[in-house]
Amino acid sequence: MSTTPIIDGAFLEKLERLALRWQKSFPGLVGGHNMSRLPGAGQEFLDHRNFHQGDDLRAVNWRAYLRLEKLFLKMFQVEPRVPVRLLLDASASMQLGAVTPKFEFARTLTAALAYVAMIRLDSLCVQPFDASLQESFLCSGGRHRFVHAVNFLTRVAVGGRTDYMAIAREFCSRYEQPGLLIVVSDFFDDSDCLRPLQFLADFGHELLLVHVWAEEDRSPGWEGQLEITDAETGRRLELTFDRESRQRYTEAFEGHARALAGIADRSGGRYVGLSTSTSVEDAVFGPLVRSQSIQ
Repeated sequence: MSTTPIIDGAFLEKLERLALRWQKSFPGLVGGHNMSRLPGAGQEFLDHRNFHQGDDLRAVNWRAYLRLEKLFLKMFQVEPRVPVRLLLDASASMQLGAVTPKFEFARTLTAALAYVAMIRLDSLCVQPFDASLQESFLCSGGRHRFVHAVNFLTRVAVGGRTDYMAIAREFCSRYEQPGLLIVVSDFFDDSDCLRPLQFLADFGHELLLVHVWAEEDRSPGWEGQLEITDAETGRRLELTFDRESRQRYTEAFEGHARALAGIADRSGGRYVGLSTSTSVEDAVFGPLVRSQSIQ
């Protein structure tokens, strides 16, 4: 096990001013940092509604009653404690990366996003997966719990195949309350990963798809007669690779990225593509901030 810290203190200090953002209103959820458009007890006035039997008399607008002789209930903005779930890809393909292994990058990024959620008192779940969901880490916020999250991430085992459809079904069965779902993955699957992601969105989760790739995933430096082995299935493939093949490969990769972005956009979520050639800090304060996933 590596003794190098997943994330350093200087980076954590910079994360203090950030907050995760979501775009949906999730009924029945209170607490946390983001403002909701839902009515309830809070600080900022939202609207009035008619008083009903059983309502709290302390919320009645008595000035309006003196003018109109009718009872109205004052309604305020509330802060939603929306579940923030980090779905971290721990399959065998994430071990690859010539400069930085994708899993190392993804784990550090997950730690950073978890810290942002904790300091804003969001309800947090870190859920690694390969062909199925692994053990999860749950907490209700507070930076004092961050060391436990780091210890958990350090212990995550990497390997195995990816099965997005099985993951989507298991996830929706285990986590019935919709919330913000951040998927940190290279999105490589022998089967289609788009339909399972749409399934998660249709279930009510707001998707933030964080697409992590190594530069060779997008534009491999291969050339000539090759025999390549799938990192997850062990299947071998013989092929001839030249400049034209590389161009078609890159076009296919970018088409896959556009399809992922389309799933996120159509469902009211967001997509962010990150190369492991950049630092995690640059990724957070660059593409993730620009996407308004965090602010």
